[in-house]
Amino acid sequence: MANEITPYITAAVSAYGTAVLTRTTDASADATVSLGQRILQRIWRREDCRSDLEQAVNDASEAPDDEDFQASLRAQIKKILRDDRALVTELTGMLAEAGVTLTASGERSVATKVNSGVISTGDNATIQR
Repeated sequence: MANEITPYITAAVSAYGTAVLTRTTDASADATVSLGQRILQRIWRREDCRSDLEQAVNDASEAPDDEDFQASLRAQIKKILRDDRALVTELTGMLAEAGVTLTASGERSVATKVNSGVISTGDNATIQR
């Protein structure tokens, strides 16, 4: 998920700098920037991660073409998403509404629009109902 949303977020950060965190939605922004802004502001609502996220956004806004800062921002987002499954679900919905599809790639990757059961990619997993 972090890999999928980071390009939208970096587009918004490039357009607005750190103001992207508090700026109201800009109707004149292109779809990519607007989606990135909405995603980042939704993540920003989690007060427990604001400090680290703000630093990562600040670094990325000062050097928008720097791949290291983009990777740092992506890693920060990944940490936040790892700890908040409800946020992942909400962001997935935002992406779907915008017409963005997610593709799982890599060993044991899973992509699903809706899942009402267990998904296991581990070896020798035992699942009981």
